[in-house]
Amino acid sequence: MTTSTASFRTGMLPVDDTALSLTDTRGAGVPVVYLNGSYCGHRPWRPVISELGSGWRHITYDERARGRSRRSADYSFEACLRDLDAVVEATGVERPLLVGWSYGAALAVHWADRNPDRVLGVVSVDGAVPYGITGEEARARIRRLFGRMRPLLPLLRPFGLSARMSADQHAEINIEINEICAALGPVLDRATYPVRYVLATGGNLGGGREEMERMRTSLDPVLARNQHLRVSAKVASNHSRILRKDFRAVAEAVREIAATPGRGAR
Repeated sequence: MTTSTASFRTGMLPVDDTALSLTDTRGAGVPVVYLNGSYCGHRPWRPVISELGSGWRHITYDERARGRSRRSADYSFEACLRDLDAVVEATGVERPLLVGWSYGAALAVHWADRNPDRVLGVVSVDGAVPYGITGEEARARIRRLFGRMRPLLPLLRPFGLSARMSADQHAEINIEINEICAALGPVLDRATYPVRYVLATGGNLGGGREEMERMRTSLDPVLARNQHLRVSAKVASNHSRILRKDFRAVAEAVREIAATPGRGAR
C-alpha cells in the first residue's frame, strides 16, 4: 500500500511489489475512477472521458502488467482491490463514482460492497452479473483456450486484448473471475448505492452470443430484488466494442448516478 499523497496527476504509483501507471485530471467536478477489463489498460475509456468532458475529475490507471504498469508476483482479484484502495488513497477522493467494464465492473461492486459509505455509485459496463462458468470442466476449457492463444498473446497486447503475462496467468485470472461472478448475487443484494448497467447484446471472445445473453439475463432476479440496481441501456455492441461504439450510453449512465438525489459529491 502506498502512503496518501493526494498529489497524483500523472505518474507511477507504488503498490506492493509493483507500480501502477496513474492519471488524474484533478478536475473540480465529480471524481470518476475507471476500472479496466481483464487484460487491457485505460485507453478504451478515452471516448467516454471525451464525451463527459472537462467538468469531471477523471482518474484512470493500468492494472498490474497492463498498459504501462509493471509486472507483479500477484495478479489475484484481491490484489486488484488493494490497487483500487491505493488509487483512492493516493488521489485523496472521498466518494468516487466507479465505472467498470467487464472485470472492472466486478471490482467496482466488490469495492463498493466493502466501502458502501465511501462510494457515490457504480456504472457497470457489460459486467458484474451473477453468472460464471465454474467447475473442473470449465477450468479445463479456459486453460485450453489460453493454451491455444499462447502464440497470439504478444500480438494482441497493442490492442488491449492481453497483458504482459504468461498464457497460464491469463487463464487463472479468467478462472478466478468466473468463480467470483458466479457468487456475486449476495454482493448485489446488499447494494445501498446506485448501480447502473449498460449491457451489450453480442458475443465475446471465448463466449458466443447465446452464452453471453444467459450471463446478462442472470441479472434479472437481482434487479427485481434490489431497487438500487437498474439497467440504464442495452446497446447493439458486443462485449469487446461497447466502449468504442456505445460510449455515449456509458457517459449517460455516469450522469444518471451523479444526478441521483442524495448522491451529490462531497
